[in-house]
Amino acid sequence: MSITSQEELLGMQQVSEAVASTLRRMREFAKPGISTKALDDFGAEILASYGARSAPKLTYEFPGCTCISINNEVAHGIPSQEKILRNGDLINIDVSAELNGFWADNGGSFVLGEDVNQHQALVDASKAILDKAIQQIRGGVRIADIGKLMETEAKKRGFTVIRNLAGHGVGRSLHEAPESILNCYDKYNQERFRKNSTVAIETFIATRSTYAVEQEDGWTLKGDKGGFVAQHEHTILVTDGLPQILTLSNGI
Repeated sequence: MSITSQEELLGMQQVSEAVASTLRRMREFAKPGISTKALDDFGAEILASYGARSAPKLTYEFPGCTCISINNEVAHGIPSQEKILRNGDLINIDVSAELNGFWADNGGSFVLGEDVNQHQALVDASKAILDKAIQQIRGGVRIADIGKLMETEAKKRGFTVIRNLAGHGVGRSLHEAPESILNCYDKYNQERFRKNSTVAIETFIATRSTYAVEQEDGWTLKGDKGGFVAQHEHTILVTDGLPQILTLSNGI
């Protein structure tokens, strides 16, 4: 959406704080031995305390309040009583919600406990690439150039990117124009970031795969070539200078 008033900015700040705080507290709550369903229930309580509603439930009737993906799951993992967190797991939590007619989206991958499976380098790369991309976003910058930056930075670190998942506009609904802020260069995309617009910018940095493939449950995505993926996402307000990171309090 395009921010045209102080009221709209406040609305986006409030919903962004709700999803950011929920993500941070879910990450702090996660520990070996609990199920992803218990973690999701905890997140649902936090969102409810803000008066916010789960965006994936509202928009897609997703079978959970948040998306929680573990290890070789790329995204859209369904919270389950049978999925038990273990030391060293690569965990991704994606939290998006609606509050008073405004929508925000954020997510992050992290290693639970000790890095016994050597995932931390992937997580660190994803965080660093997201930060570098955000620093370059201004009104008028080509979206394709930010995708090229993310892909180039991933390659420098020995990683690939998932080419069929993307960031997107957000604000008055979960997904708005621009609909595709890819991690890679798309020469056909001539769109540019617009000043005063709100977008969800995210990374999908992979050890091996380049495409996400939907599984039989109709939701969970895994890499086409196996391996692991780290994702980090902020909702930002595009300006003439450095963007305002609306979900900054998530700790990413």
